[in-house]
Amino acid sequence: MKIRLIVPLTMLMAFCFSAMASAAQPILPEDIPDIIQKRYETLSTFKAEFIQELTNVASGDVEVRKGRIWFKQPSQVRWETTEPEKELLVVGPEFAWDYIEDEQLAIKYSVASLLDSKTILRFLSGRANLKEDFIVKTEWQGADEVRAKWGKGFVVMQLVPKEAEPGMVLAYIGVEPETGLLRQVMIVDFYGNGNEVRLSGVELDPELSPEMFTFTPPAGTQIEDNTQGY
Repeated sequence: MKIRLIVPLTMLMAFCFSAMASAAQPILPEDIPDIIQKRYETLSTFKAEFIQELTNVASGDVEVRKGRIWFKQPSQVRWETTEPEKELLVVGPEFAWDYIEDEQLAIKYSVASLLDSKTILRFLSGRANLKEDFIVKTEWQGADEVRAKWGKGFVVMQLVPKEAEPGMVLAYIGVEPETGLLRQVMIVDFYGNGNEVRLSGVELDPELSPEMFTFTPPAGTQIEDNTQGY
């Protein structure tokens, strides 16, 4: 799959963050999965800014991306990367588009094929269930190291996928215990590469127009049609 925005679990934080943002009382770590699932059932829309760090374990290089994300039920997404280069992922009611502006390239997918696969869109659509899809741990060997690295007093949880894929073999989420707010996520792929995402400026249930979740390739754009699957 050629979509560069879709890194497994990158947007899990968006769901968790939104799902837990309204928690008024401190929550127990073991209650977090249920809170996420319950809140998501009533979540209509959200928008947020993000900072994403992609680490190549072999070279040690770190790529930092910044941008914005919008979500609208049912399973509609607009994910805009603004730095260091522009890239747009739009998931509408029927089709999904990945548009890379500098390359004048637009890739078209069927929504069903993406949401049925184990990509971030599965999480973003709410089809992922933490208890069903992951082994959720609040303590594990190395937990203190993760807490020390993040250093923000978060409740840190480890997610081990019950059916791992090369793009995701392990994940970590960090939650503010006072608010139940998920603020940081990191995933690790088969090769040990890291994908860390931090959200800010989250707004729940804003009004979002249907046009935000449609896309028409600009004139001169090369189009790759993958609607028959990948």
